[in-house]
Amino acid sequence: MHHPWWFALPAIVVFAGFFLVPNLLNFYYPFTNWSSYHADIAFTGLDNFRTIAEDGSLLRAIRTTLVYALLAALFQNGFGLVLALLLEDDSRFNRFFRAVFFLPVLISALATGYVFQALLDQDGAVNSALGTDIPWLGSTTWTLVIVTLIHGWKWMGLSMLIYLAGLKGIPGEMLEAAKCDGAGPWRTFWSVRWPMLAPAVTFNVTTALIGSMNTFDIVQATTGGGPAASTEVFNIYMFRIFGQGLYAQASAMSLVLFLVVVAVAIPLVVGLRRREQLL
Repeated sequence: MHHPWWFALPAIVVFAGFFLVPNLLNFYYPFTNWSSYHADIAFTGLDNFRTIAEDGSLLRAIRTTLVYALLAALFQNGFGLVLALLLEDDSRFNRFFRAVFFLPVLISALATGYVFQALLDQDGAVNSALGTDIPWLGSTTWTLVIVTLIHGWKWMGLSMLIYLAGLKGIPGEMLEAAKCDGAGPWRTFWSVRWPMLAPAVTFNVTTALIGSMNTFDIVQATTGGGPAASTEVFNIYMFRIFGQGLYAQASAMSLVLFLVVVAVAIPLVVGLRRREQLL
């Protein structure tokens, strides 16, 4: 009789080959001179980290990535919560538009980026419709905000579903009691619904923030990290440096991204869980 673990062996091999081993190697290569310019790989210590720190790439990527993540999480959750409240009732109209607003989640992020890049181009459809000549993706100040809006639009359907599930889980007796006590819609939302949505807020904020810190597709398709590196988040920087053959330097930035995500995620989850208990 075959041991049942043999059936899992193909999945374990694929997981180890494409996920586990590459991630373990990412803790080694940043400390080497691995590149297309060296025949051998030698240990170089912290040289790669010094390079990205001294040329300003590290701090710029951290700042850009954190701003991107905060704005993207804000837009994604804001849009999702508003849609959930508007489409809460189980009518045929609402069910149809729930599906409509969830569709962007199913579309490739790269395709979404290229569509918006074409729409927002200086000679694109938006300027043609408005009769303007605005460089929507050419501002070092506002382009990052526009790209995070696209990110929020892309993933708002997922947040909407989670918030809808949270709203459906609120006992009707609590809402009736609030109504009997004379609470209006806003007071009911703030005192009853919002506290009861705490688990949904924890899930949505955590996944949105961590997911947007690992973004690549939308930024690459819309701006490629420009203009003037104003949207060059961690993964765009890694893609550019890796393309130049500086593999170890790109790996060093990847390791820094991992540490930044961990440093953000742990206090965030702990804080949101504590908030759930207080509410």
